Amino acid sequence: MTSVLVYGAYGHTGRFVVAELRERGYDVVLSGRNAAKLPGGRPTPVDDPAALDRAFDGVDAVINCAGPFAETAPPIIEAAIRAGVPYVDVAAEIEANIDTLALTADTAVVPAMAFFGGLADLMATAALGDRTAADEVHVAYGLSGWRPTAGTLAAGRVSRERRGSKRIRYAGGRLEHRDDALPTSEWAFPEPLGTRPVFGEFSMADIVTIPRHLRVRDVTSYMTVDAAQGLAAAGERDAAETFVVDVVVRTGDEERRIVARGEDIYAVSAPLAVEAVDRILTGRTKVKGVATAGEMFDAADFLRALAPHITVEHR
Repeated sequence: MTSVLVYGAYGHTGRFVVAELRERGYDVVLSGRNAAKLPGGRPTPVDDPAALDRAFDGVDAVINCAGPFAETAPPIIEAAIRAGVPYVDVAAEIEANIDTLALTADTAVVPAMAFFGGLADLMATAALGDRTAADEVHVAYGLSGWRPTAGTLAAGRVSRERRGSKRIRYAGGRLEHRDDALPTSEWAFPEPLGTRPVFGEFSMADIVTIPRHLRVRDVTSYMTVDAAQGLAAAGERDAAETFVVDVVVRTGDEERRIVARGEDIYAVSAPLAVEAVDRILTGRTKVKGVATAGEMFDAADFLRALAPHITVEHR
């Protein structure tokens, strides 16, 4: 039986990933930093290369669900490369994804294989079809609310510290750090959500994953204001949000639009990450080594495989 190690298996997203793997018939090896939460698993500190090597013995792939990824991704990727097994993570941390994508490896390494980063990359790539360039990509997140996990908050703090509390955007073909306020506007989401106030340049991992392999001048993310305010006032996560992700790709006067709908931004990261591992292990990839979702996989086919977790339509 094919074996996949899940690092951070006891975390909020990790539990969804474990369940998805088991539903697909994989043997799951539970791992992470907290031995008390891993009865029968392989508890492993990230700062012990020999322990990581022992944990990875006999596994066929690794999914890292443990943030902050600035701390966990580098040593786990190194261990995966030593073991010669594919690595996938669910990192939304912009800086951690930049670091990962700067690496070289013979084995597959796919960061940001999650709701933030991987999904919009697949959508923009599918919208472009055979094209590899566009003037602008706009990614608008319409969330019914957002109560982040403790892991999300910890990862956000690390990212803010790394960028000196500045915000970041992708414009004019490059990343820019800025200290001004986020712009606000309105976005016309598909019904029933409708037109909503949004924060513009609410940058997520999309500004790293999309221009990694598509020639794009500007990549702009938007977040509904009420969801962003819920993030700022983070409390106990007591309900799953519904979401609409609206991606608009513009080239000259031409506009292409693709929309994804679903529920629970953490739960849907599981089928994204597991589908990625499944495709890597079965040879359904476009490139080798370090790559983003849209770069590594057939984007349109991948999105179809996410049903019923996520429904996608071209508009």
